[in-house]
Amino acid sequence: MVEKIFEGIIWRSRFIVILSVIFGLVGAIVLFIIASLDIYHISTFTIKALLSGSHPPKLHENLVSVIIGAVDLYLIAVVLFIFAFGLYELFISEIDEAENDIKTSKILEIHSLDQLKDKIAKVIVMVLIVNFFQRVLHTDYNGAKEMLYFAVSIFALALGLYFLHKK
Repeated sequence: MVEKIFEGIIWRSRFIVILSVIFGLVGAIVLFIIASLDIYHISTFTIKALLSGSHPPKLHENLVSVIIGAVDLYLIAVVLFIFAFGLYELFISEIDEAENDIKTSKILEIHSLDQLKDKIAKVIVMVLIVNFFQRVLHTDYNGAKEMLYFAVSIFALALGLYFLHKK
């Protein structure tokens, strides 16, 4: 009798995961909004600058940097979405709406914790690459040694991507 009650409590305690699902989705939505606002603001600034005929210093560098930063935020939001959907499907219930929709992508279909970790890891690697690219834009190179480090780091990223996508 005690065992049955205890097992029932343990089984129902999995619903605490709903908190991470809800706040993961909220975090993803917030990041999507912030990234979209960043692109909106840099776009309106650029259009105003072009229409006025002025060319602010480092306009191109700032434009590319903000857009890459927004892409970074979008990717992090995607990580949160995958995380929230995966946890929901693993601990609470499969999403019936996704199963009934034939056209739905299988990207959010997760059957194990390892599968969830793999999907999140791939997106995190992409976030790191985008973040690296954003930092490269603001780096000054003062010699051949720094350029060599830059080339080696790009090679390491390419090698990492190769092994990440190799089955």
